[in-house]
Amino acid sequence: MSTPATVAPRRLNQGHAVLGGLVLVALIQRWLVPRLDFPALQTWSTIFVAMVLQALPFLVGGVLLAAAISAFVTEDRLRRLTPRSPWLGVPAAGAAGIALPGCECASVPVAAGLVRRGVAPAVAFTFMLAAPAVNPVVLVSTAVAFSGRTDMVAARFAASMATAVLVGWWWQWRGGGVPLLATSRHQHATGWRGFADSARHDVVHAGGFLVAGAAIAAAVSALLPRAVLDAVAGSPVLAVLALATFAFVVAMCSEADAFVAASLTMFSDTAKLVFLVVGPAMDVKLAAMGAGTFGSVFAARFVPVVLLVAVGCAVLTGTVLL
Repeated sequence: MSTPATVAPRRLNQGHAVLGGLVLVALIQRWLVPRLDFPALQTWSTIFVAMVLQALPFLVGGVLLAAAISAFVTEDRLRRLTPRSPWLGVPAAGAAGIALPGCECASVPVAAGLVRRGVAPAVAFTFMLAAPAVNPVVLVSTAVAFSGRTDMVAARFAASMATAVLVGWWWQWRGGGVPLLATSRHQHATGWRGFADSARHDVVHAGGFLVAGAAIAAAVSALLPRAVLDAVAGSPVLAVLALATFAFVVAMCSEADAFVAASLTMFSDTAKLVFLVVGPAMDVKLAAMGAGTFGSVFAARFVPVVLLVAVGCAVLTGTVLL
């Protein structure tokens, strides 16, 4: 336990650091400010602030809804709602993702809890893929970001649901021989305390990814040479691969990713749809969580299949509907 003698110097050092930072900013502001005043940076800041302000209400709304599900809806209730046949349970779990939404971070622990409670892994994984992608908060945010375009909303719903169901059926067919780690049960508070804890954690966590994703997307739009963007966006294959990679690496919250996609105006609607379908289904964060929860053997088999199915469903759906 820290003693008053150790706490006081620590606070003193922190105060010195803050004071030193303020002094440094004051000293360099005359040199720094003129160098920040150029059109590209002004364009970047405008795009960045607009995306964050547009997406923030939907992110908060989605986090609160996911926190309520986590705190008040147990895995036992979900298990009782699923059919006994896994082949029928897969589409039922996809439909449950509409009524019982959750963020990507929460979907992996929920899927692990379902598997431990006897739900077929294919059913649990389908719910894990569907819940962050087809819930009403995500669809409404997509409609707002794309100015009420029902075709983009319908395409996102159809491609995301197809991805979840096809991967679930594939796992039921081919995944039986893959060992899954028997992880210990994740304990978390329930009721209003659990709601507050989950909401506080997810707002900070998802907000960080929103800011990072918006900053990168704004930089792509404002700072990269137009010739480079035209070359990538002008090639259907390169555009799809670029935005699929972007979605996997940036790992944005699904409640806010539509605003980033809508800002990438140089890319085709199909490429934007790939970004919107791949991100909630599989990103670098989810891949790491899946490996830690279910094992590296599971991740090595599951992650590439999800990416391939998500890209394929998005491209096919975009070609037909957009």
